[in-house]
Amino acid sequence: MTTTPAAWAVADPYATALRAGRGPLFLRRADGWLLPLDVERWCAHADPVDLDVLDRCEGAVLDVGCGPGRLVAELAARGRTALGIDVSETAVHHAVRLGGQALRRSVFDSLPGEGRWGTVLLMDGNVGIGGDPRALLDRVARLLSPGGLLIAETAPVDIDERVEVQVVDVTHGCGSDGAFPWARLGTPALLRHARRAGWRAVGQWTAGGRCFAALRSRSASSSAEAPKSTAVISSQRARKPSGDSPVPSR
Repeated sequence: MTTTPAAWAVADPYATALRAGRGPLFLRRADGWLLPLDVERWCAHADPVDLDVLDRCEGAVLDVGCGPGRLVAELAARGRTALGIDVSETAVHHAVRLGGQALRRSVFDSLPGEGRWGTVLLMDGNVGIGGDPRALLDRVARLLSPGGLLIAETAPVDIDERVEVQVVDVTHGCGSDGAFPWARLGTPALLRHARRAGWRAVGQWTAGGRCFAALRSRSASSSAEAPKSTAVISSQRARKPSGDSPVPSR
């Protein structure tokens, strides 16, 4: 799959918000509807809901759309092999400063350790990357090891929506120069797409008003166990940095 630069990766409002550690920041549809982005939570340390997700991770962890890096920093502090990828240079720099390992890449770029990651995370609405859930699920399946685990954070409503959006700061009246494709999926919609793509649902839960689903890739063995259960912004091709990057060990 080839990808083109999406406006939000270089959008001043996004980079400015990450540097400040606060919003307000929104995704805006063409009809003017606004989806708030939780910049303050993304820029803080991993909270109890995040920590529960990280407890469920298996093996080496790839955090797709890692943002400013709270999850990869926490995994690094635990001594876990983890890598974050994000198309925002500002986000990647923030993640590295926190102590995590991160690269400026799209999930659709060539990545280290392809086919060998134990867990892929799609947190904070990143299940919407690229606006094509099936394409994203197929790509994640190629990144995971056989029987690998995907943990995705879904919308807290039953929705299955593909839209064009912009990143906007309504307070200062500024936004990205162009729109990019995005998707919003509730858990039922994600599970429908996943079944059609050959994934197996192994858990779903809610915590702190947030919703999650855990899926096994299509090559999972029949003996694979589900993680413990209670009751993962965009798909453009980014500049590849030089230098070595972490690769999961086998």
